[in-house]
This record gives sequence, C-alpha cells and structure tokens, in this order.
Amino acid sequence: MARVERAGLTDLFAPDEQTISFAGGLPDPAVFPKAALQAAFASRAQTDSAFQYANSDGYAPLRAQLAKLMQADGVSVNASDLLITQGAQQGIDLTARLLLNPGDGVVVEGPTYLGALAAFDAYEPTYYEVPVEPDGMDLHALQKILLTHSVKVIYTVPDFQNPTGAVMSLAKRQALIRLAHQYDVVILEDAPYRLLRYEGDALPTLHSLDPDGRVVLLGSFSKILSPGLRIGWLTAAPRLLQALTALKGGADVESSALVMQSISTYLASADFPQHLAKLRNYYRTKRDAMLTALASLPPAIHYTRPTGGFFVYLTGPSWLDFSALQQTELAEAHVALVPSKNLYPSHAITNGARLTFAAPALADIAPGIARLNRALTQVLHEVPAVNK
Repeated sequence: MARVERAGLTDLFAPDEQTISFAGGLPDPAVFPKAALQAAFASRAQTDSAFQYANSDGYAPLRAQLAKLMQADGVSVNASDLLITQGAQQGIDLTARLLLNPGDGVVVEGPTYLGALAAFDAYEPTYYEVPVEPDGMDLHALQKILLTHSVKVIYTVPDFQNPTGAVMSLAKRQALIRLAHQYDVVILEDAPYRLLRYEGDALPTLHSLDPDGRVVLLGSFSKILSPGLRIGWLTAAPRLLQALTALKGGADVESSALVMQSISTYLASADFPQHLAKLRNYYRTKRDAMLTALASLPPAIHYTRPTGGFFVYLTGPSWLDFSALQQTELAEAHVALVPSKNLYPSHAITNGARLTFAAPALADIAPGIARLNRALTQVLHEVPAVNK
C-alpha cells in the first residue's frame, strides 16, 4: 500500500477551483474531436458486434489502421504484430507481469513517469535509476549498472520524455540497442507523445532499430484523441506478443468492442493527419506561452525547453524541496505541480518538479506561473545563507 501511495497519482488533480494546476498530464478537452467521435459511436451502436465479445488481440480493422499509421512513422509492423490494450498503461503492466518476479532488476530513467512506477511496484522489483541528460538516458551510468547488476527490463520514454521533455539522440538509441543485446535485456519503449512533435525531425523508434526483437513498443490514443477511450496498443516480437496477448486475455478478456470499432470508424471517416496538425499547433502555442512565462523565474531555477510532448521540468538548488513547497507556499498560492520526489523510485531527489502546459487553459498559464514565481522568489529570498 505504501508504494501505491508514494506514486503520487492522486495528487495530479487540482484540489479546488482556485488552484491553477500544472500537475496532471491531461490533454486539453478543447481539442478532443468530440463531434466526429460521437458520430462514430452512434454509427457503431447500430451494430450487434459492437456489443459482443471479441478477440483478445483487438478489433482487426483497427489493428490494420494502426499498422499503417506506424508504417508511416517508419515502424515495420503488420496488423498481426499488434495487441490492443487499455491505454499504454496496461501495456506497462502486462510487460511487467510477464517479465518480472520480486527482486528482479528494472532500470528506469531518473526522473520518470510516475504511472510506470505505480505499475512496476505491484511486482516488487529492484529499481536502478539512470539520470536523464538533455539527449536522453545517461548510457555511461546505464552500462555501469548492467555490468554490476542483473537487469530484466529497461523502461524508457525516448520521445519527449515524461517528465523532462528530453528526446533521446539517434546515437544513444543505437547504443542502447547494443547494450540491451549485450546484456540480454528487454527494452520497454513508451511512446505516448511521439506524434506530438512541435519542431525538428522525428528520430526512429527503438523498436525500428532493434534487430533482435527485444523492444516492446507502446502507443496510445489518450493524448491524441481522448484518454476516456482507454485504448492503446503494443507491438513486440512474436515470442513476447503471444505471451502478452495471453496475459491480456486473463486480465480483462478484451478491450471494449464498441470503443475499438468506433475509433476505427473515426479513423476511416475523419482526416486524422489534419487532426494531428491541429493538436501540434495548439500545444505548440501553449508550450510557447509557458516558456515565455518561465523566463521570469529566479535565475536559480532552471527549466527544460521541450520540442514536443506535454511537459517542462524545473530544477532548483539542491536544498530546495518541492514536495514541502507544494504543501505550504504553493498550496497557499493555489498553484500545483508534480514534485520530483514522486518521479524517482528512491524518493532521493526533491529539488525538481514537473509542469504540464497541455492541461491548463492558455489564459491560466501566465497567471499560474506568476503565482509560482512569487512563491519561489519568496522561498529563495528567505532561505538561510548556509543553503545559498
């Protein structure tokens, strides 16, 4: 129970209407394609099959559409290589369930996605944290871990990393694949933000660079259509995919036939590339607004400048504790963020924080950062000289 509590998932929602929350990594409802989805659901609701049991691997036409979407992104897959999941979160859980026994080694980025920690915690692994650099995971630190410890899984978000926004370089992607081969480790590649790039060119997925079939690649509609649909997908080598599909059948039999068929109808009738372009323009504007507002923060507070995704990451002086601030000054200022303590399995790092620019209204970003600025300025001014 303690591990579930420390994941911090319940802290992602604003505690009251006065609070401007930069905490939850929620997409903005303003860009949900509600009318098109409603029409698709109404259409599928006329059929019997949408209300019936189906296969555990998921609605075949939807898997074919996803395969085409992934092929356009450089991922060589067919419909038979895909498993539909209850969001990417279920993909994390199924992979952990398949590969981990209590005490087995899991490498995570530090900081990392708190929902992944919540999923892994259930299987009682031994965590190893690898720092995140501007170009992705610190592979020198990773290799030291692999040399001295037994590791089953490496979990990474290489595109617009949650929470730092970092993008793993091509050189590091290639080197990570080599290390996984050398040390016989499975890579769990979580890519929910991959299609939300606001500048620059896309790099190949780890899955595309993997000749050995040791990468499990996760995707999701949560950030690009709606999280309420609870539909994601994964692709893996046949030896892994068959076992993951069996676990999916045992966990929930299948994802909702009505939802899968409705998404398939939406994709067949809507201009999905145009929808993605709209999302990128919309979130780019919100990112730019946050970066402009963050320029007012005290010089002691550093922040990342993401080229995609949902998040900016703050780093303060080593003595600063954002968890304590969230309970005191930030609560009084009615502004919320995710303290870094929740983003490390060790809880050891407290001077960082995750902010999302996706969830808050555009008009709230500058006022919310102004509240944050006032609180941080006060704390930095009042701190005893011994900590400066």
